[in-house]
Amino acid sequence: MVRASLAICFSVALSGMAVAEVATFPARNGATGNELVIYSTLDTPLAQPLIAAFQAGHPEVSVRYEDLLAGEIADRVVAETRRGTTTADFVFSSAMDMQLKLANDGYAQPVDVAEARGWPDWAAWQDTAFALTFEPAVLVYHKPSFPAGPPQSRLELLDWLRSAPQDLRGRIGTYDIERSAVGYLFLARDAEHFPDIWSLLQGMAGAGLQTFPTSQDIIDRVADGRLVLGYNILGSYAADRALHAPDLGLVLLKDFTVVVSRVALVPRAAGNAAAGRAFLGFLMGKEGQTLLSERLRLPAVSLRVSGANTAQAMQAALGDQLRPVAVSPGVLVYLDQAKRRRLIRLWHEALRDR
Repeated sequence: MVRASLAICFSVALSGMAVAEVATFPARNGATGNELVIYSTLDTPLAQPLIAAFQAGHPEVSVRYEDLLAGEIADRVVAETRRGTTTADFVFSSAMDMQLKLANDGYAQPVDVAEARGWPDWAAWQDTAFALTFEPAVLVYHKPSFPAGPPQSRLELLDWLRSAPQDLRGRIGTYDIERSAVGYLFLARDAEHFPDIWSLLQGMAGAGLQTFPTSQDIIDRVADGRLVLGYNILGSYAADRALHAPDLGLVLLKDFTVVVSRVALVPRAAGNAAAGRAFLGFLMGKEGQTLLSERLRLPAVSLRVSGANTAQAMQAALGDQLRPVAVSPGVLVYLDQAKRRRLIRLWHEALRDR
């Protein structure tokens, strides 16, 4: 068997001047002409074991993997489809609303994969969009900065912000919701469940809040102490990093925990839809879901996978504390431009004292 090699280059994405990280994985048997193109928000190092396992069963398939922000993915799929050119064969994004919009607007094709039969009702829509993970938003914290333990709820966090020591000023982070699609979705859900969310943001702003476009930006800074807190961070990334960062802790806030899913689809304009369907089937199957759960620390959706890091285990343990977002056109309300402008305006007003 020819060992797959990885070549990484950087290219300019079609959406503005955004830069995409592109990784290529040659076919294991040396074949050419059967390429699977993936657009994804999943960081390339995390995607590598999934691709390696897929190629073990499909040695004739090469993979081109493009690591993009969610908005860039949606823009590219739409632009390429409208131009009449091919787009990705498989799209995997943490921005549920944008993925459902692509499906609802006809940019995804219905797929028939055996693994989709019996998939949880909340986790699929019209055979076009499928939730593959179950990921809570968490509070990440720098353990040495909280010898007595971190806040356990939003009200406790608000109290802590009011009395936070001066040396912690400027060391709190969250998403820039104008640049992070998942950050925007988390905040929109917060606003539905917690009327004092704007007071909480004002408290963060008063303590010198910093905003970032990605989870990793925040997690890295909390892990090494540059930040002491990160609010509304994807728990999957935090849990993975915490395995190797002893000073990084995470909390599922007890008042409520919003849960989102990474949603997959096969675009209508895919150049190699068969490869896209095969990769979807792999990720929905027991091997793919186990890899997501155990290797990548992305909680599995499939009822065929057992263990603590699964949707059914989390729901059994935490019950109503979890507030999952269903895969349905209901999430499109978060893309309504009037609502979006209003939420962003309120966000700016809350952060004006930064």
